[in-house]
Amino acid sequence: MVVVALLLGSCNRPPAKREDFSAERERMVREQIVSRGIHDPRLLAAMKKVPREAFVSQELSDLSYTDRPLPIGYDQTISQPYMVALMTEEIRLQPTDRVLEIGTGSGYQTAILAELVSDVYTIEVIEALAKSAEANLDRLGYENAHLKIGDGYKGWPEHAPFDAIIATCAPERVPQPLVDQLKEGGRMIIPIGGNFSQQLYLFEKINGALRERAIEPVRFVPMVR
Repeated sequence: MVVVALLLGSCNRPPAKREDFSAERERMVREQIVSRGIHDPRLLAAMKKVPREAFVSQELSDLSYTDRPLPIGYDQTISQPYMVALMTEEIRLQPTDRVLEIGTGSGYQTAILAELVSDVYTIEVIEALAKSAEANLDRLGYENAHLKIGDGYKGWPEHAPFDAIIATCAPERVPQPLVDQLKEGGRMIIPIGGNFSQQLYLFEKINGALRERAIEPVRFVPMVR
């Protein structure tokens, strides 16, 4: 009877509160990120800290730490955690860096970047998403994340040059304004292609020209002009 009572007590236990996801974050980092070769300690610490559930709808919060992208409305998605980690590690961020992000979405990648660098300048073309992302970032206290609504293809020339640029949406070719706004020696990671099928590239600006390295095939939403 004691065993039965204990089991019944366990079954009647209320579900975990929405904000109680620390164990899931730890497991996500261990099983989805470290196991795939991501080892930057600062990045891993950021991904253990930033609450991905705060950047999706409450209805999807239980899926926050699954190994997949999730819809955030307006035909847009929040990227798979591994892809966020991969792209962030590839651009080799330093604490003093100033980073341009194209495609804020709900702000999750922005928050990861804000944990790692001095300032993040992020652009979102969909006004409703931009306002939601700004609210998410403000609520979590990211004062070094600066957001504007606009065409990411054009970049943010007022704050250029940038040490690094990361794009979470795919143009058919590298936007020249982004090349112009990348600092000499800077890194840019961006998916290139169309129809949700692209190649992820890392570019480095050397003597004014881009040196490219293909990373892997990916599937991102297209860049909206």
